[in-house]
Amino acid sequence: MAADRPESRAWWIWSAAVVAYLAAVFHRGSLGVAGTQALDRFDVGPAALSAFTVLQVGIYAGMQIPTGLLVDRFGARRVITAAVLLLGTGQALFALADTYAMGLAARGVLGLGDALMWVSILRLVASYFSARRYALVATISSALGALGGVAATFPLAAALRALGWTPTFLLVGALTLAYAAVTVSVVRDTTPKASAPKSGGAVLAQVRTAWSVPGTRLAFWTHFCTMFVSGALTLLWGFPYLVDGLGVAASSASVLLSLLIIGQVVGGPVVGALIGKRPECRMWLVMGYLSINLLSWVALLAWPQGHPPLAVIAVAFLIFALGGPVSSVAFALVRDYNALSQVGTATGVANAGGHSATALGVLAVGLVLDAFEAMPGGSEYRVAMLALVAMVLFGASRTWVWWRRARAAVFAAEQRGEQVPVLLHRHRWDLEVRKPVAA
Repeated sequence: MAADRPESRAWWIWSAAVVAYLAAVFHRGSLGVAGTQALDRFDVGPAALSAFTVLQVGIYAGMQIPTGLLVDRFGARRVITAAVLLLGTGQALFALADTYAMGLAARGVLGLGDALMWVSILRLVASYFSARRYALVATISSALGALGGVAATFPLAAALRALGWTPTFLLVGALTLAYAAVTVSVVRDTTPKASAPKSGGAVLAQVRTAWSVPGTRLAFWTHFCTMFVSGALTLLWGFPYLVDGLGVAASSASVLLSLLIIGQVVGGPVVGALIGKRPECRMWLVMGYLSINLLSWVALLAWPQGHPPLAVIAVAFLIFALGGPVSSVAFALVRDYNALSQVGTATGVANAGGHSATALGVLAVGLVLDAFEAMPGGSEYRVAMLALVAMVLFGASRTWVWWRRARAAVFAAEQRGEQVPVLLHRHRWDLEVRKPVAA
């Protein structure tokens, strides 16, 4: 049990794992400042460039459920070590790639390594820390990981200017490969691994069991609609949207783009502390955030002449950045409503939500830009960003549906006399709960 573990050992193991996660976030965002060089190196256009990110994030999203199963089967230590090796190998291959096909293959390997990381971190947190501390430690993990995104902006851009494409990416790939020695020697699991692999039917049954929990469905849609806007802007479209769509100078655009990361770093612990102490407020926080997110888009897209002041853009980007911390509500839901033996699988299900949305958002923006590239004055970006707005609205509607269903499940459990993780108060908009039939 988490309470029986020496706290200092838990934090030490967690620290070693979080550094690996920081490296994963760095590699994930490394194409952001190298996009212009990639266009020239691989001789491609915007839609083809977006394919790098769509492939990488698509693999990430598609691997979340398998990653959860792998973590539950083999333990976080092995999976994190495998992730570090794949990340280093993928970045080294990207350094040497000189054709578009080779570049895609390299980003695919990198995306696979990235996909194995976050669910493994959360499995360690769930094992070593109590349920009430879980939300805080998870959001701190996310905030520290976001520092990898910071390293993928100004420092990486400076390295690319000083060293060039191949030496820079070879260096970071080699350093990542070397870190596998740390994860294999420091990270430890708390629960014994299964003695035999599960059959395909048993694996599918485990996924179905996790998906059948209303709290897991709610976690999926919460993650889907809260984090993808900052993801799509950070990974690819933020810089060109600021410069070509909003008319911001390139130097100012770099600062504004960094707000997407700074907001996560600062907001993560604050959100984690709040939802840890007041878990009954976490879905109100999600729905409130989504409302403010949509209002921010209204301000950006409806501003006269399409060029809002820098202060308005900065506030909007800070709000988008908070989507990352708010998305951690999904993992708190998973932790509360699933057995510990199933947390890895359920976390993978939830984590697939936001990253599949990110991949869809990146692709949608690229396709719309290609379709409306002839529009004058950057107006094509105003149309393209409507795709992200539509996705927020869709995700918010599904979150509302499953919030009501999850609340109904909690009330039903209370009527049966079962212990529930969070005490909720009824509202007029709650679904009706059938009373248990007397024996």
